[in-house]
Amino acid sequence: MNLILTVAIAATLLTSVCIVARWGNMTCKGTMPVSPFTFYAILFTSGLDVGLIMFPLTEFPVYELDAAYNFTNPLAVEFGFWGFLVWAFYFLTTFYFCVVEPRVKIFELPAVRYVNNLVVIATCAFTGYLFLSYLPTYIDGINAFFQYGLVGIVVLFAVLSSSDVKYVKILSVSSTWLFFLLIAGMWFMSSMGISGFAENLVELGGYFRNIRRFVSPITDTHAFYLFWWFAWSIMIGQFVSRFLGAQKVWHLLIALLVIPSIPIAVWFSVLYYYHTNAIEISGMIKLAMVIVGIIFVINSLDSLIRLYTVNMKLTADRVGRMYYVLGNWAAMFGLILLYQFTPFKIEWVGLIVIGIYIAVYALLVVRRKLLLTPATPN
Repeated sequence: MNLILTVAIAATLLTSVCIVARWGNMTCKGTMPVSPFTFYAILFTSGLDVGLIMFPLTEFPVYELDAAYNFTNPLAVEFGFWGFLVWAFYFLTTFYFCVVEPRVKIFELPAVRYVNNLVVIATCAFTGYLFLSYLPTYIDGINAFFQYGLVGIVVLFAVLSSSDVKYVKILSVSSTWLFFLLIAGMWFMSSMGISGFAENLVELGGYFRNIRRFVSPITDTHAFYLFWWFAWSIMIGQFVSRFLGAQKVWHLLIALLVIPSIPIAVWFSVLYYYHTNAIEISGMIKLAMVIVGIIFVINSLDSLIRLYTVNMKLTADRVGRMYYVLGNWAAMFGLILLYQFTPFKIEWVGLIVIGIYIAVYALLVVRRKLLLTPATPN
């Protein structure tokens, strides 16, 4: 599986380079363009979930002890799993659905559309299941009733938000600002100051000096993350491409690599200070992390629910808001509970998505003449 993953990563990165080399000055624009800040807020909050908030503090000690990561520091490793180069996946799919798909319409083919929707639904439910599974580590002492009840409420809010795209925009922008406030608050409470923060930012240079190592799986944990990025890549590109304002292709690539990576780098640098100085996270700080993490889960779920309901023409306007909310909530919460009894792994979804990539590459060869024709309005 790691060989498949390595080849797939190399192919996507090479394709991204070729796109910029050939069409770098082309201007691309989505069907529902928004301001740059709103676009990147939607991208950031839809493409990430509670793991960004909670995982680093549990993973820093692991990276310190595992000899496979001895080539750099734990902060650089964590950043390599979440930042910079992996966002090239989203560049490729955003470009595809903004520029290529309107011409070739591969995702309108019944077989591709069917598999794509299954992947979206399965990943959406799996995201909710991961949140359910990790809740006891986020909230100490939570009992089963409140654990399942909280997940049910989160899914309900996600379905409600997905019913109208304006709610998705508002929630994405609001949660982005909340995330910035969380970073500022934890930085202030840590007393790390400017010097401590700057020292940790310097540690991130370990990622860029060893960036070649992150192109292929370093360990099984790294492979898990890469499969996860693949699993999300088509869905997120398909969702956010419609919100893209007019940008040149090479601007889009640079922006996708850099803009989401900045808050990730800042956040991880603050958390790393808590780790290296053994500062306990409790009380209001932990509550704030849990709240922001929950909102990120809602952001992730609402974008995926919005995507599959639009793809399947089961929007709130078409079926009615009440049926939309009740149907999607029951289906999603039921699937989350079913995951308790299955051996489902996100790596399997990643493999299926890689298969979709292969199919798209092959069908682009067949439909290459359509790339030369103007796009038809959706």
